[in-house]
Amino acid sequence: MTAVKKTYVSDFTKGKIAPKLIKFALPLFLANLLQVVYNMVDMVVVGQSLGAVGLSAVSVGGDVSNFLVFLAMGFGNAGQIIIAQYVGAGKKERVSKFIASLFGVLLVMAVAFTTLGLVFRKGMLQLMNTPEEAFAETLSYATVAMSGSVFVYCYNAIAAVMRGLGDSKHPFLFIGIASVLNIVLDVLFVMGFHMGAYGAALATVIAQAVSVVFSIAFILTHQERFGLKLKFSDLFHWDMEMVASLLKLGIPMAIKSASIQVSKLLVNSFVNSYGVVICAFAGIAHKISNIANLFSTAINTAGSSMVGQNIGAKEFKRVPRILITIIIIVVSIAVVMSGLILLFPEQIYRLFTQDEAVIEVGMTFLPIAVLLFFGAASRAPSNALIDGSGNYKMNFATAIFDGIVMRIGLSLLFGVALKMEAYGFWLGDALAGFTPFVIGLCFFLSGKWRVRGVKVEE
Repeated sequence: MTAVKKTYVSDFTKGKIAPKLIKFALPLFLANLLQVVYNMVDMVVVGQSLGAVGLSAVSVGGDVSNFLVFLAMGFGNAGQIIIAQYVGAGKKERVSKFIASLFGVLLVMAVAFTTLGLVFRKGMLQLMNTPEEAFAETLSYATVAMSGSVFVYCYNAIAAVMRGLGDSKHPFLFIGIASVLNIVLDVLFVMGFHMGAYGAALATVIAQAVSVVFSIAFILTHQERFGLKLKFSDLFHWDMEMVASLLKLGIPMAIKSASIQVSKLLVNSFVNSYGVVICAFAGIAHKISNIANLFSTAINTAGSSMVGQNIGAKEFKRVPRILITIIIIVVSIAVVMSGLILLFPEQIYRLFTQDEAVIEVGMTFLPIAVLLFFGAASRAPSNALIDGSGNYKMNFATAIFDGIVMRIGLSLLFGVALKMEAYGFWLGDALAGFTPFVIGLCFFLSGKWRVRGVKVEE
């Protein structure tokens, strides 16, 4: 008798919602946490070695190079939703063909955007008002980080495939490999070899490359458990109908991801103009914002796969229950995180720097941090619904209003018009984070989420 091999594909259209959501979201959260941790290690190691100049270099250089990452995340998330809807609709046989198209498109984009980033990197740093004393270190960091962005695109494609099929455990393991290696190499390159911000960026790129190699090897050797039949030659034979579906959904989602990053770049360019101390804390503020998004992004990503499968299977009654479960989880987490930052602010800031001037700026940031936590919580159910439905129009609307109109508009209102300077820019950015909640609520009440936004049936 032949043994039945364990499958890595999860069915979210049946059973209790909360346990499945938490089980799927927990590895996603841990993976996101590890990404933040190994990015924070760059700041901690460089900040302790080079002071405010090092913090500024990692902060600004990371902002610029991360713009390329957010484009990858947008198309990766689109791929995840389409795969989830294929699974929900019982069209698993189409997933392998779609994966080939997804990888091909992302590889082309990786090469194109990396080339553009490297050509215009100096101009981008100048637009960011990079402090003169930190410009050389920042340029080194950004150049190396951009050069390795192809590995980020590859990882996002692989992780999207696994998440779309309902497997969040293995992407976490691959991020774990990258995190441990990144920390070891950070200490070796920056503190051991005194390579500065360049060494920190090089450590991150090497760690990402190793993670990609492991993840590709894993998915190719476990195709049967994922229900896949992948061949290398398929990368050069795209299904143009599937490419069209990916672009139709991926472009708005990439615009949403990238526009938020562009608005943050603009906000930070104003913030950086207030001097190296403010610029140094801006890097810490960015990490706090990342922490605020940790839980939200994990729950949103898990929720969007669940919503996608149920809409694909036309199990519409389960969708509101998924959203209510998401709200309960993320609001509870926001309360806890807000309590921690208000009770232990100095201890948290000293993880990054011992500079008293930077820490003093951080004390004025505490109300903004609370807004960031609750803003992130409000986005989770809305993005899960909008992304899971595959509705490209709602994704585009969110991109424009959240990423551009509200984020830039409110930042300029408080920072320039009301002359609140750096604090005003941070306040406007935090308040704009509630925009997706309003859009998502209107979308839910309209009932249009019941119509699949991408074509998953022949």
